[in-house]
Amino acid sequence: MSDTEVMAGIIRDRILSLLRDGKRIDGRGLEDYRELEIKVNVIEKAEGSAWVKLGNTQVLVGIKVDMGEPFPDLPDRGVITTNVELVPLASPNFEPGPPDENAIELARVVDRGIRESEAVELEKLVIVPGKLVRVVFIDVHVLDHDGNLLDATGIGAIAALLTTKMPKVAYNEGTEEVEVLDEYEPLPVRRIPIPVTMAKIGNTLIVDPSLDEELVMDGRITITADENGMISAAQKGEGGSFKLEEVMYAIDTSIKKGAELREKVLEVVKST
Repeated sequence: MSDTEVMAGIIRDRILSLLRDGKRIDGRGLEDYRELEIKVNVIEKAEGSAWVKLGNTQVLVGIKVDMGEPFPDLPDRGVITTNVELVPLASPNFEPGPPDENAIELARVVDRGIRESEAVELEKLVIVPGKLVRVVFIDVHVLDHDGNLLDATGIGAIAALLTTKMPKVAYNEGTEEVEVLDEYEPLPVRRIPIPVTMAKIGNTLIVDPSLDEELVMDGRITITADENGMISAAQKGEGGSFKLEEVMYAIDTSIKKGAELREKVLEVVKST
């Protein structure tokens, strides 16, 4: 057995021992988030941006709005595309190169939470039906990984979208040309989906797992819900299994904790 495996075993035993008493390795309660900091409009040349620090996890989200063709099966809808870059300096486990399965999962879960909640009114992003629409690029850079990238990224993405301002455009049907005007309008955002991630360690579920907790967890579940309690995405990861009552508890907790996180997001957005 390697030194790393021995250390992981020691940490797991310590975490399990604390959980039996309803405690966590960093002193939090089972449903407590780490300290959350949010800043918006942090990238000058982006249409929208946000920096999120959750404990020691840090992510930076930038929004770029361009023009392009709609999806063939959705001619009357704008397009959203999400990309995640795991910066090698953020973790010794991140390597340069194309996105790995972790980056792909992170991008898909965040994208699904926003898309399926219909957070952005995509029908309002159409310039020429079937031909030309707005394309919203959500670019995520993980700066420091200390656990729960899913929630930090999801919070950063919706905060950035809420502060996005895009240039107005005018379409000339005669010449079929598009003029980009020197005026700006907010991105039409109507829902505020927030992801809440819980880790299962032994028989205990905990909110907002730190990296130490993630390294020894038996499973992970993320529920994304909007302000109406409507679930737009659910993702189970890292193996393990969840009983029905555990899933129901995760859903109830995600709606409750999501409301608290949403309030923090709106407080920051309204202050800008």
